Amino acid sequence: MLLAGLLLPFLAGAGVPVVKRGAYLLHAGGCTSCHTADDDDAVALSGGHALETPFGTFYSPNITPDPETGIGNWTDEDFVNALWHGVGPDGGSYYPAFPYTSYTGMSREDALAIKAYLFSLEPVRRENRAHELEWYLFSRRAAWAWQILNFTSERFTPDPDQDEDWNRGAYLVRHLGHCGECHTPRNSLGKVLGERELAGNPDGPNGKKVPNITTSREQGIGRWSRSEIEFLLEIGMLPDGDFVGGAMSPVIDDNTSRLTPEDRQAIATYLQSVPARDY
Repeated sequence: MLLAGLLLPFLAGAGVPVVKRGAYLLHAGGCTSCHTADDDDAVALSGGHALETPFGTFYSPNITPDPETGIGNWTDEDFVNALWHGVGPDGGSYYPAFPYTSYTGMSREDALAIKAYLFSLEPVRRENRAHELEWYLFSRRAAWAWQILNFTSERFTPDPDQDEDWNRGAYLVRHLGHCGECHTPRNSLGKVLGERELAGNPDGPNGKKVPNITTSREQGIGRWSRSEIEFLLEIGMLPDGDFVGGAMSPVIDDNTSRLTPEDRQAIATYLQSVPARDY
């Protein structure tokens, strides 16, 4: 019963076409902001966005259905394996700059709905740019070894002690929206520290500090009301009247502002349950 309630906002009725549902899920998953280059004339989802990390600069790939430079030749299993296991069609492991470590919790139905939407788009021929990484990461074997040490493939399971609103929010925050990938600190190997979930990251993407969004009243959002959280997710406005900037702006534009009010409420419900943690 909980799982049915969790998926209800995405299904929006049995008659909603899978492509339309996939479009919603793609925005909920933040795919556009990561898979679109920073150039003014960039084509959405054709790749090239630069992500600077302590390990080097990663460039997102083309995920349009172009058969040569995109994912046009991918099967359903290829797509699910990428999201669930961090493995490409050639069997190679992906670096965790691709947030499969969060997407692994996604349901198969949601994953394939996203694929259906992507495959409904016009193919864009755009060659992927090679990553610029530290010497010890040149081989994909390094990504394979990282997965062995740091990654477990596991689907989201609703918590029976929580209501459907909380579980939907947990699914959105932990998995589909992968908020912890930026808002949670990592260890020296780049593994997200789950025990410090959403406590902020002093060394986030592109070297920027990412804020604490736990219920800490000093460092986090513990003083915020639920409506203030929902308002930020909708238009990006902070309780003091200022607006978010930096990497959070495209998250608001391409992700949270496109969610249903019910899903933004679910996110707020979950965030207000996260224990207070500081750096």
